[in-house]
Amino acid sequence: MAISDYYVTLGIERTASDADIKKAYRRLAQQWHPDVSPDPEAALRFKEINEAYQVLSDPERRQRYDMFGTAGSDGGAGFAGGFADIFDAFFGAAAAGTARRGRPAAGSDLRYDLRITFEEAILGTSKEIEFPVLARCETCGGNGAKPGTQPITCPQCNGRGEVRGVRQTMLGQMINVTTCPRCKGDGKIVETPCETCRGEGRVERTRTLQVTIPPGIDEGHQIRLSNEGEAGPRGGPAGSLYVAVHVASHAALKREGTELIFEARVGLAQAALGTTITVPIVGGEEIVEVKAGTQPGTEIRLRGKGVPYLRRAGQRGDLHVIVDVDVPHHLTRAQREALEAYAKATGEIVTEGGLLDRVRDKLA
Repeated sequence: MAISDYYVTLGIERTASDADIKKAYRRLAQQWHPDVSPDPEAALRFKEINEAYQVLSDPERRQRYDMFGTAGSDGGAGFAGGFADIFDAFFGAAAAGTARRGRPAAGSDLRYDLRITFEEAILGTSKEIEFPVLARCETCGGNGAKPGTQPITCPQCNGRGEVRGVRQTMLGQMINVTTCPRCKGDGKIVETPCETCRGEGRVERTRTLQVTIPPGIDEGHQIRLSNEGEAGPRGGPAGSLYVAVHVASHAALKREGTELIFEARVGLAQAALGTTITVPIVGGEEIVEVKAGTQPGTEIRLRGKGVPYLRRAGQRGDLHVIVDVDVPHHLTRAQREALEAYAKATGEIVTEGGLLDRVRDKLA
């Protein structure tokens, strides 16, 4: 049953062409996908968009919707038949595990967790990965049939991959479309299965791939490798491989997006008189000047020494050096006398029970 106006949901006119419908769906699906949108209502909105596209992208269901304001009795199986079309519009391939009008189902997507160092994330790298996968059977070429034979057209659905039933309702005839139970939506059946894959069209293998990690990648980013997932059964298209990147922390540097932060500790005299310090940068070190009179919390910015932008070639963030002045907790007699002389020269008043008195007690 329609819960809203599908044309309004997709933001199109009732005269919209199939191309207009698909274009509107892709735009909205990419905007409201729960993995992309932070909106708490994204999942519900994405579901409504899918439902609208499922109906309006099918000529027969769209006609019923235009006539009766409903897509008819679809049921779970009917939804599965259109689910692949939805994912085809969003990802460019049929959804894993679903049938699509006489076409073999696509293989499943796979995930590989890859751990890299902090430096590799900043500079980029290339990694060889190895993982088990259901790959196309070389004996039968993936069609599942014994060599010398071929799959035949399913006699139950005549190769359509779906079967249709008609029932009478108070609104007229309603057509119920379900996945063919005999060929499971493939449109073909294998009478003489391949002995290697037993008619499945795929076998388990270990695959080795070289993955390029771009400079500036961050924790949790994923790299999608199309057609590197599992092969689909009986010649179906392969799914995708998603490489999830995990980045180790750095001993001294902290990362915030494209910016790097280093906390530098300097002594009282260094902050007052000025000095130079060595700052770690990715791939080396940098000599940085701390000017005389530097105050605690002062920021020294090293431009272009941060993280490369993923989508801006040649541009990098900055490295922020935050100066922390180290106030000593324990003083020697010579240090105490020097500070007392400094306080006397500047006219600073040191109260009883202050730093110098506590130090004097410890040294007495």
